Amino acid sequence: MKIFCIFFIFLLATITFAQNLQLHYDFGEDRHYFTSTLEMFKPDDYGATFWFVDIDYNDGAGEKSACMAYLEIARFFKWPFFKNNNALSKLSTTIQYNDGLDTFSGFGNVWLAGMSYPVNLGFVTIDTDILFRKAENQDANFQFTFVWFKPFFDGKVSFSGFMDIWGQGNFDFDADGTEKQVVLLTEPQLWYNVNKYLFVGGEVEISRNFIYGAGDKLKVMPTLGLKWNF
Repeated sequence: MKIFCIFFIFLLATITFAQNLQLHYDFGEDRHYFTSTLEMFKPDDYGATFWFVDIDYNDGAGEKSACMAYLEIARFFKWPFFKNNNALSKLSTTIQYNDGLDTFSGFGNVWLAGMSYPVNLGFVTIDTDILFRKAENQDANFQFTFVWFKPFFDGKVSFSGFMDIWGQGNFDFDADGTEKQVVLLTEPQLWYNVNKYLFVGGEVEISRNFIYGAGDKLKVMPTLGLKWNF
């Protein structure tokens, strides 16, 4: 019921504001199931709002119904007193919330707050967040988030994605034996623009200390996907 409620609420929001819907088939180890993503980024006079909802379809039954829902929502606030400063006008404050659940239990919520700034590297601009991170039942820690989008070939191909690096307690007690660990999660995506609305492509999820029980082993999980822009 909770998964249905989350799905319904964000589907309703999508009808009004959504930017894209993605459907991926995951070829990763022990996966081989579909994941849908609803995603929205909406700038306004005061900053911007971003959110996405992932739903995995792998409940173990023949139909492979929904078994997991995960959401992130982030609000970015401009600093109006820096609007006449070319460099500082790009600085913003951000508050973010992550949460999710599967058929067994909730994942535990995560609150984040910090600063965001676009770093221009010449060939690409990296939106960079430096964040205070407080996860449920965990000590406060840090997180760095990097987001990029780069079009090629007059916009027919785009390379996008994110990288998160954060600290946490070693809650799954894996073999490295440490009390603390640093988590790496990145999902670079490559899309080909078929027309104004339809994209084909996929992503590669690369992680370390992210998948429960995997320890510090680097995990690589590729997908093939479709994306529809609204």
